[in-house]
Amino acid sequence: MGAALPVLPVLCCRGGGAAAEGEMKLSSEALPQRRSSEPVLQTISRTFSDSELNKQQGAEIAGNYSHTALFARAEELLAKRIIDGDPLAYFLQGQLYFEEGWYDEALAQFEKIKEMDFQALYQLGVMYYDGLGTKEDPEKGVEYMKIIINSNSPKARHLKYAAAYNLGRSYFEGCGVKHSDKEAERLWIIAADHGNPKASVKAQSTLGMFYSTSNPKDLKKAFFWHSEACGNGSLESQGILGVMYLYGQGIRQNTKAALECLKEAAERGNIYAQGHLVEYYYKRKFYTKAAAFARRIAENDNIDMLAKITDCLPVYIAKGVAMATFYLARCLQLGVGIQQDQAAAKNYYSRACLLDPDVASDLELAANHGRI
Repeated sequence: MGAALPVLPVLCCRGGGAAAEGEMKLSSEALPQRRSSEPVLQTISRTFSDSELNKQQGAEIAGNYSHTALFARAEELLAKRIIDGDPLAYFLQGQLYFEEGWYDEALAQFEKIKEMDFQALYQLGVMYYDGLGTKEDPEKGVEYMKIIINSNSPKARHLKYAAAYNLGRSYFEGCGVKHSDKEAERLWIIAADHGNPKASVKAQSTLGMFYSTSNPKDLKKAFFWHSEACGNGSLESQGILGVMYLYGQGIRQNTKAALECLKEAAERGNIYAQGHLVEYYYKRKFYTKAAAFARRIAENDNIDMLAKITDCLPVYIAKGVAMATFYLARCLQLGVGIQQDQAAAKNYYSRACLLDPDVASDLELAANHGRI
């Protein structure tokens, strides 16, 4: 008898009580920008062609200049532009504060220009919904997203997919509006726009998770949407696709395709994919490789920071670390692929349990039955 199939990432309602195994809370879509990977400091430097800011950015990259000085220069430049009445400078100052995590200051700045700037309105919607710099006010967050979706202004056009994703999240979580899976699905399909790479990739990935847990499940649809999201750059979906290929979920089992997805996702920082690779190596008795890889993964101790860096869901990062940590403990306990160390094994078993009790329990059961 083989080990149980892994639980694919699925969703939970924010107001629906404790999350069951495999469930997670969604996050808001980041502000869509025409240069999606560009931090606001680069936008300020490029937009205003400031030679001093350009020079300081180069010095910061080289390690010869502090971020604090760079931030101060950008703030000084924006203040002068605001005095001159530059409307873009108002938004960029708010976005500068937002990216620094100065949410109180960002909120105040966005509030000043929300009637004339859809990007500011979008950020306010996210901040009120998630309680950033203010008390949570999901109704106001929903209101602002609806304004963007219903606007005919060309300046709102690039925000509509992301706003539809966020509004779908609200209906799914029943927060700010009455809960409706049907309406959430409808809005996410709009946001996903048939896999359009310029639409909401987060909506595409979320639909994959949604169909993994719908009643009844539709794993073929889940596979389709994870494929679309993966093709558009979603690191989360790339790892999930690897697992689906590995176990034949929603698609015919294909170990070669599974390993391609898992290895590439792992190289890009997907911890869940890394954990599954450790399991794959261990089960094929590549113990030295499994132990060495697991040790590196087990060193990750800041789940929230990893989530921010990779845009992967924290609960599945924790599962990946827990899986790797358990297999490292198993190698240490048995002395396979690494020198035997019972005390260290005990510590790693305990840590795996703290990271994700369900993962640890399932693997302990498999170990007790001689499956691993």
